[in-house]
Amino acid sequence: MQQAEYQLIIVGGGPAGLTAGLYAARGRLKALLIEKGATGGQVLVTDWVDNYPGFVDGISGFELMDKMTAHADRFGLEKRFANVASLDLKEPVKKVRLEDGPTLTARTVILCTGARPSRLGVPGEEELAGRGVSYCATCDGPFYRDQEIAVVGGGNTAIQEALHLTKFASKVTVIHRRDQLRATRILQEKALANDRIHFVWNARVKEIMGGDSGVEGVRISHNDGSESTLAVTGIFIFIGVVPNNEVLPLDQLRTDEAGFIITDTEMRTNLDGVFAAGDIRSKNFRQIINAAGEGATAELSAEQYLGSQA
Repeated sequence: MQQAEYQLIIVGGGPAGLTAGLYAARGRLKALLIEKGATGGQVLVTDWVDNYPGFVDGISGFELMDKMTAHADRFGLEKRFANVASLDLKEPVKKVRLEDGPTLTARTVILCTGARPSRLGVPGEEELAGRGVSYCATCDGPFYRDQEIAVVGGGNTAIQEALHLTKFASKVTVIHRRDQLRATRILQEKALANDRIHFVWNARVKEIMGGDSGVEGVRISHNDGSESTLAVTGIFIFIGVVPNNEVLPLDQLRTDEAGFIITDTEMRTNLDGVFAAGDIRSKNFRQIINAAGEGATAELSAEQYLGSQA
């Protein structure tokens, strides 16, 4: 049987990948973490994390990921910053081909490539991300206590998050492109009965306005051709998430309809020796804390698999 260069290769260096790497390095596996950019993933652009256990006063996303990286480095985790071109995961020895680089081999692979929020693609969105433009109510809602904010979307996530945001904001305006919500009936009933939630129907956000101090308002385009502006200090966008699965062998992996990887509770995929953790998994909740837990579980499952093959 072909010898592999590594016992484990981890693809992706967000919270899930870093935690898997920490466990692997501490367990003295010959492991490699591959990350295309800086370790930390989406959390790097999160201005403030107020709900990660142990940080009573909160911590910036950058600092939290810097600490996670340093923790993995303390145990000597080998990291490589490169783009993955392709993966072949069917055989006992997995192949990871790098762009402008070699093809690496491993007995096990943990996929932690993450996901990204679907974007509106309007002026101001990118410029004000993290300064009033948010994609996570649980993360950022407490910063908008007694302020007026907007939520974009009409599905379950948008309405659940709008209800959550009423714990903090004085007024939540839901902007939806249709004349009725797509959320389940019970969520609709709760939202429509909540006096802090208001609706702008048949409308789309045309522009997010603001400056150095952050978001100041949104320009809205209505289906009848008219336009209006809404003064808000924050806008939460919930129009779906997109899996970072472009380099994954989707012909080999079992995924859901949206392209997220399906695993069991131990993070095992349908392929022997291949695991997935973090936001790339098919699941309901995407938080830093459960990504880290899944990374640990995936690494322990990989160790167990390696032991069974010895």
